[in-house]
Amino acid sequence: MSTNDPSGQEPEGGGKPSFDKQPPQEGTPSGAPSDPYGAPPPPPPPPPTGSPYDTPGEFTGTYGAPPPGFGTGPGHGAAPPPTPGTAPGAGPVPGMPPLGTWPNRIVATLVDFVLVEAVAVALVVPFASFGKQDGWVGATWLGYLLWLVYGGLMLSRDGQTLGKKLMKVRVAMLADGSVPGPAAAWTRAAVFIVPALICCGGLWWPIDGLFGVFDKPYRQCIHDKAAKTVVVSTAV
Repeated sequence: MSTNDPSGQEPEGGGKPSFDKQPPQEGTPSGAPSDPYGAPPPPPPPPPTGSPYDTPGEFTGTYGAPPPGFGTGPGHGAAPPPTPGTAPGAGPVPGMPPLGTWPNRIVATLVDFVLVEAVAVALVVPFASFGKQDGWVGATWLGYLLWLVYGGLMLSRDGQTLGKKLMKVRVAMLADGSVPGPAAAWTRAAVFIVPALICCGGLWWPIDGLFGVFDKPYRQCIHDKAAKTVVVSTAV
């Protein structure tokens, strides 16, 4: 009996069956590409949403946490997210602490000024006489230099000077509430001091402060704008 294919044609590949071509799976159109593992790739993760203050900050770790009792009322589901500016004393961005009040900010600056100038005077006394103008000029210039170093170092450490600790306010990065890095801290201190040295004298600080009074919604003075910082309250 003959074993030849009656059609007279040999299988592709010289008489050997080919395994390179698999029959299309059921439900898959012919010619359409398919995953060799039979499963589609997972969809990409959704983009992040929400306020930049939803991410916990480095200082307190509470940014973005819901207030006590949020969404826990009996017989009610989850409460809707808070509307910016509706809660008394709340920051202008959801999850942001209340902004520091102007009285606290001003008193904190005055406390720091007195401390820095007292150190400057103590350092100048052995070398200059305050009965002459050079003694006061020397103390003033040294005070400016000390203020620059004091502000840059203290703010980059935890966002607070001694005056700010006393008045329960701190400096935070506007983007996420974190402690200012060295670049932001030194920029803030420099913009607060240097213009007074090179052009404006004591007039610079009222100009800088009034800018913040009219700034909405973050009450940023010029030195805050330059460093992209904001002053918030740490009072519980």
